[in-house]
Amino acid sequence: MEARHPLGTLIGLWRYPVKSLAFEALERADVREAGLAGDRRSALFVMSSNHARHGKTFRGKEHNLLHTLREPAAALALAERDGVQLERCSEGPYFDARPVSLIFDRWIAELEGVLETKIDPLRFRPNLFASARASLPAESELVGAVLSVADVELRVVEPIQRCVTPSYDVTSGERNPHFQRAVVETRDNIMGVYCTVERPGTISLGDAIVFERA
Repeated sequence: MEARHPLGTLIGLWRYPVKSLAFEALERADVREAGLAGDRRSALFVMSSNHARHGKTFRGKEHNLLHTLREPAAALALAERDGVQLERCSEGPYFDARPVSLIFDRWIAELEGVLETKIDPLRFRPNLFASARASLPAESELVGAVLSVADVELRVVEPIQRCVTPSYDVTSGERNPHFQRAVVETRDNIMGVYCTVERPGTISLGDAIVFERA
């Protein structure tokens, strides 16, 4: 791919102040080496000694309603009803893998064609959601590339392997039993890419996403 090749336009910008809880929509974000300012700076840790996640973060796959909640107190109460004790820690960031995640609408459109329904990109909890230009490589073909968004530079480091949580509706928590199988069979269980921050700066909705170099 040629240098300075436009890939698309930023149309969604989200952070998740408490890991695994609801999103916060942004129009503008400061992007630092540790990710978007305010993203996943807190997390809920399992304190119940008999729980498989003892000492680790309580994630969306542990409860289908977790992503629908905005307040940590509500999440603590939800888990307590199931006999799980949680504790909030605020010494993050707490990322599963890398500080920034990016998804293009064209990748999601492949899945929409199989499921024959519109898919809310927030099911995949990205930081950046972009409308693609005419030519867009698959996730694996972007690994190693440096992308620019305004004055920020991101390096694509790996495709994102998906778990069960995108099959939960972001509003109701209801699970679509066909969703995960479709991701596996249609896209080899991949949706989106993880990035590291090569050059910090500020990004805004409407910014172009440009392939700078391999």
